[in-house]
Amino acid sequence: MANPRSRSRLRALAPLALVAFVIAVVLVVAGSKSGGSQNARTKATDTSTSQSRTAPKKKTTTTTKRKPPATTYTVKAGDNLGSIAEKTRVPVDKLRELNPDLDPQALVTGQKIKLKG
Repeated sequence: MANPRSRSRLRALAPLALVAFVIAVVLVVAGSKSGGSQNARTKATDTSTSQSRTAPKKKTTTTTKRKPPATTYTVKAGDNLGSIAEKTRVPVDKLRELNPDLDPQALVTGQKIKLKG
């Protein structure tokens, strides 16, 4: 049988070995979470750059549909004729021409202003 002194040493080393093992596992898991994503990003970047060097990029054309310009504008709080002209890209003179009864000093929130004739 084993010496009683060697048994007591082994019993003292077993918990230390278990703690060391747990610490090693935690470090490996933590390292794989941060380092693994970095490696994946690097591989993705390397792949994309190597592909762009070897194969020419295809040009894609996209068509965007413009919505038709509004025919009226609803006055909002704080609006004046100049700010409405900037927002709608309709000159102040044209707004006055299209809205002869409009008093620029008495604009009311919710009031409709013609933008087209």
